[in-house]
Amino acid sequence: MTGPRAVTDGEAEGARASRPRPWPWSLRPARSGLRGELSPLLRLLILTQLAFNIGFFAVLPFLADHLGAGIGMAGWLVGLVLGLRTFSQQGLFVVGGALTDRYGVRPVVLAGCALRIGGFAWLGYADRTGSVIGAVLLIGFAAALFSPAVESEVARQAVAREEAGGGPRTGVLALFTAAGQAGAFVGPLLGALLLAVDFRTVCLAGAGIFVLVLAGHAWLLPQHIPGRLRASGRGGVRRMLGDRPFLALCAVYGTYLLAYNQLYLALPAEVERAAGSQAPLAWLFALSSLLVVTTQLPVTRWAADRLGLRRSLAAGLLLLSAGFALVAATLPAGRTGPAGLLPAAGFVALLTLGQMLIAPAARAWLPDLAAPGRLGLYTGALSSVSGLIVLAGSAATGALADAGLPGPLVWLALAAIPVAAIGVLPGRGRGT
Repeated sequence: MTGPRAVTDGEAEGARASRPRPWPWSLRPARSGLRGELSPLLRLLILTQLAFNIGFFAVLPFLADHLGAGIGMAGWLVGLVLGLRTFSQQGLFVVGGALTDRYGVRPVVLAGCALRIGGFAWLGYADRTGSVIGAVLLIGFAAALFSPAVESEVARQAVAREEAGGGPRTGVLALFTAAGQAGAFVGPLLGALLLAVDFRTVCLAGAGIFVLVLAGHAWLLPQHIPGRLRASGRGGVRRMLGDRPFLALCAVYGTYLLAYNQLYLALPAEVERAAGSQAPLAWLFALSSLLVVTTQLPVTRWAADRLGLRRSLAAGLLLLSAGFALVAATLPAGRTGPAGLLPAAGFVALLTLGQMLIAPAARAWLPDLAAPGRLGLYTGALSSVSGLIVLAGSAATGALADAGLPGPLVWLALAAIPVAAIGVLPGRGRGT
């Protein structure tokens, strides 16, 4: 006599596609945390995120100075090059996601790694505007390929693990986020050490990291991942653009990214006011990274037990708003020096705590909204649509700052945006 037949990942995926999906905010597990070991595939993908960010952030923080001081580009041209890199990456995530759905994770990840190697090597030797632009476009498009592929598969594996009793999906996604942040912390330290030689060495070291990633994935990443559906036919984009809960999630995630972008816009101006220079910025960014690396998993476990996905997003938005409100409330006192920097530190801490609630919850919600076989497309589109929101919102907030309004009013206006986004949170899930 044979025992009950095990259900395969593919059958589980089909079953999920044929029955109504549970509302995301009802997914409140009785227990939290990562129960049991991660699968080899999940361990590989999480280490991938760590390696990606080490290689990327070993180069990126030093790019603007190299273009200006090293090559002699004008300031506006440096800004254009950096903007083109962001567009070729964030704006084209939807392309990488769609290709992942069509061809699978392995070929898209390997192609992205190969392009990133070529882009970094090219950038190390580029000394003219045209070649620099070509290199940064290649670097950005490489990430637009491999990031949606890795992120969508991590989300899919996290859902399958949750359904098998391995703990809430947000635990896996929080670990993925913490690994990426650790890479973003280590990368600049490595780049700073290598910059003592020259910028070309930094670029070639970044390319070398991606050579190792490419070799590791060519060896370890399966050709066919069990349970992953391949998209067939057309119509995925049209259906996605008519999916109101998904677009609402994009609006919320874009609001979070817009708020987080103020670390590079509003925060430097406040630090300059309080300290007379922007030197303390490096310490504040280090504070953000260390908070994520050390507390992301405990925060996610607490949120999984107490809040669920929808309320985690709402609480995260409130923390973002509180960070802006803190600076607005303390600005009239006009404090400078170490005491004047305390509100900025509080702003960074609150913004980072908001990020720790929002990022895993949004990624965990996405598989319940995506059409069957289209998780890559939805994952890429979440980043692309949110990036457009940040682009438009940054222009608007920049105009607000240029309007000559008193500082507290500008920060209060920024505080109102995340609060308004709470009303955009989807009030209903969707079925099949």
